[in-house]
Amino acid sequence: MNIVRAAAAVIQRHDGFLLMAQRPPGRGWSGWWEFPGGKIEINESPFEALQRELQEEINISANDATLWFERSYIYPDKKVYIYFFKVTNWTGQITSCENQLLDWQDPSSVSVSPILPTNLFVLKSILLPPIYAITNIEEMGETLFFERLKIKLEEGLKMIQIRENNLPYQDLKKIAKKILDLAKPYQAKVLINENENLALDIGADGVHYPSHRLIKLKDRPAFSICGASCHNIKELMIAQNLNISFAVFSPVQKTESHPLAELIGWELFSECTNKLDIPIYALGGLNQASLKKSWQSGGHGIAMKTAIWK
Repeated sequence: MNIVRAAAAVIQRHDGFLLMAQRPPGRGWSGWWEFPGGKIEINESPFEALQRELQEEINISANDATLWFERSYIYPDKKVYIYFFKVTNWTGQITSCENQLLDWQDPSSVSVSPILPTNLFVLKSILLPPIYAITNIEEMGETLFFERLKIKLEEGLKMIQIRENNLPYQDLKKIAKKILDLAKPYQAKVLINENENLALDIGADGVHYPSHRLIKLKDRPAFSICGASCHNIKELMIAQNLNISFAVFSPVQKTESHPLAELIGWELFSECTNKLDIPIYALGGLNQASLKKSWQSGGHGIAMKTAIWK
């Protein structure tokens, strides 16, 4: 099978808008919108290809291109690997050099279409942080947990799931409200595990649904952010078809809490994530160093319940 490697630039302005380009007449997928970039030539690194394509297509050089994630797509005649780079600073005036239309788009309300299927994942992922923290108060105790939470928020943590299922409702509500109040000044999102009434009661940002709840959903819940726990490709597809905001796929590696659970492993994680457009967090036996592996495997990021609070 023919293998094609490409580099793409997710160029983001200070206001969060992304630059998209429409493929010009005469090219494959003419009229479709995509992120600037192109094929990696022989003996060329992804970064070198990115810089060359940006110069040729829109007359700029990236000053801070950071490799974000890698995705692979299989077609009847070829397999395509795409290296997506984040670019927030560049030199030169953005100009259409190949008769292509250019437009800045708000990723939360994209107005151009059609969009190349290989680019849909980016538009969903850009709205989510790479790290998803899960509370662990039952094991840590309240005092230590809130000390660590404050530190992590100051370090940039942007999304937290409150999962303390053994607490009575009023105790859980009190803790959840305290977490929400701490998170707001940092613009960090707070999701409640499964309990929709609690989420509505305290004004949480969303709800995270365990897999047994996910498979019973008929429509996407009305919360602005909806997460879902998944353990196989079938559940991931359900989450995507419901337009769930993101999925957490686990367990990728062995964990102390579920030592006998059947592991997914990075190979299967990559196989599943690259078949879908929904952003997927890896979970299970991971730490901060696992983030790069998730990106290399086509994932959006990592979720942690234990290592995040150390």
